[in-house]
Amino acid sequence: MRAAGRVVHRALSRAKEFARAGMTTLELDRVVYDTYTSAGGQGLFKWYPTYEPGKGFPGNTCISVNDEVVHGIPGDRVLKDGDVVSVDCGIRLGGYCGDSAVTIPIGTIAPEVQKLLRITEETLDIAIREIRPGRRWSDVAKKMQEHVENNGFSCVKEFVGHGIGTRMHEDPKVPNFVSGEFLKRGDFYLQPGMTLAVEPMVILGNSDVVVLDDGWTVVTKDNTPAAHTEHTIAVTATGSEVLTDGR
Repeated sequence: MRAAGRVVHRALSRAKEFARAGMTTLELDRVVYDTYTSAGGQGLFKWYPTYEPGKGFPGNTCISVNDEVVHGIPGDRVLKDGDVVSVDCGIRLGGYCGDSAVTIPIGTIAPEVQKLLRITEETLDIAIREIRPGRRWSDVAKKMQEHVENNGFSCVKEFVGHGIGTRMHEDPKVPNFVSGEFLKRGDFYLQPGMTLAVEPMVILGNSDVVVLDDGWTVVTKDNTPAAHTEHTIAVTATGSEVLTDGR
């Protein structure tokens, strides 16, 4: 999984390097795709969930711009100065998966959007620091949610992180917030050897989202910007280890 994570990190680093005003989201998708395939990685998103050609998600990566939260489809949309674009990449290498996402500013972005990106990254950092064996996930998620909401932003509650290993989506579900339903039916204790894709999704405005007619792209209902960041993280005997940070 560390090997897969290195390739994902390299692909997203290339996305950060190349993303610029005037580029289409499809061109950015190609940068990521070429990077991970040249390293022997197999993409996990194209035609998900059936992997039948022509059925499922049509992009190699999820590329979501501004009010698009997640699952944006790469296409002819041209990035412009002031945009923020999240790039989500998942691959399989040697039978194991790596999944990570970043949100990239294009040119000069508004101060409140700069804060949105910072708080989203800090929220993931909180999870990395707080993960340790024997701890309930709800205790970690509570700290993540508090950081988001104490800074005036909203957590997306329709989509959550997930276990990951030989398949991209495995149990358990890994939310970035706490709900009564999760406490009753989904909460779990962290154990050494668990590998989790933790992915805070944060909105500048309220938490309501809708899915567009393409059946994939999730946007904020109030049209405010969103940010998304993600790492694949292993629970170790003493804490956590990030597997998609390039080490």
